[in-house]
Amino acid sequence: QHDVNQKKLESSLGDVIEGVVNSVGINVNTASWALLAYISGVKKNVAKNIEEYRKVNGKFTARKELLKVKGLGAKAYEQMAGFLIVPESKNPLDNTIIHPESYKMAEKMLKNNNTSLDQYKKDLVGVRTNLKTMDLEEFIINEEVGRETAKDIFEALIRDRRDPRDDIPKPLLKSDVLKISDLKEGMELEGTVRNVVNFGAFIDIGLKNDALLHISKFEKKIIDMTSELAVGEIIKVKVDNIDYSRNRVALTKKGL
Repeated sequence: QHDVNQKKLESSLGDVIEGVVNSVGINVNTASWALLAYISGVKKNVAKNIEEYRKVNGKFTARKELLKVKGLGAKAYEQMAGFLIVPESKNPLDNTIIHPESYKMAEKMLKNNNTSLDQYKKDLVGVRTNLKTMDLEEFIINEEVGRETAKDIFEALIRDRRDPRDDIPKPLLKSDVLKISDLKEGMELEGTVRNVVNFGAFIDIGLKNDALLHISKFEKKIIDMTSELAVGEIIKVKVDNIDYSRNRVALTKKGL
């Protein structure tokens, strides 16, 4: 065991942890600040503030309560909300990986199955069993919603915690890109979509942190990224900007 390079081991473990928490989500009321810091959009100081908020005010009882945390603004909340699970919330959707922006669609699915959020919380097993008989394709057509987004929400409702990595193919990486310093602006890459929210998508291009493809950098003008990309999809992108100090990469699909 002493022959193992400790720095490489620590880095590898960090990659695994970050991948898990950003795909499955973590319990905001039990996670340490060190674990919270792996969530996309959560800086170390904010992670520590979340933990401190719990100590002073008790457990979070709703996702929106995160906005009361010092240093956690609306933009950061929008980016991290879907990753932080709140089991104690009155809204059972806060205990899923469904992003708040998709709550209305989730409620429509429940209503389509003649049930409600209250019933979903009180009889989770029964409601999930009934949901499995739902004609999802008919719902997608009638509601005119994105198929992949609807499928993700449906899976989250019936399974509670969906780890999309189970079905995600490994990203097709450039062999000469191993770390952020290997990247150059304008470089074309292929990556795997790890998460999709209204304002953009997080793309695995083989680095420690997933890169952000903002909605404004999509190949055409759109108003909701969730209707364009799906978790697990492999796409072509181009490096738009590199922030070495924060270890962040911004991508674009313009000009491809």
